[in-house]
Amino acid sequence: MIEIERGSSNVYADLEIGNAEAMQVKAGLVRAIAETIEQTGVTLAHAANILGLSVPDLSDLLRGRFRDISDERLIENLNRLGRDVDIVVRTAPPNQQQGHTRVISA
Repeated sequence: MIEIERGSSNVYADLEIGNAEAMQVKAGLVRAIAETIEQTGVTLAHAANILGLSVPDLSDLLRGRFRDISDERLIENLNRLGRDVDIVVRTAPPNQQQGHTRVISA
């Protein structure tokens, strides 16, 4: 019988990957980039041109190879695709020792 364990909301933490929270944020930004490309209907080649990337580099990014790309660069890519990115700082709930960062696409 296979034992199933419920994971957290962060797959990177579940897999014990270093910088799990930062990787989760990057994944959210990349997801927003992918959704924007899909929603706008531009080709991968056109999107790559807008972002100043080669098609293979954009393809790698969309396939999850983004560890070495900064959050700032991912946000810049969203801006180039016509998306505003708002950063909101608020007080963490009292039951948390420290705050967390997350990406919410609207």
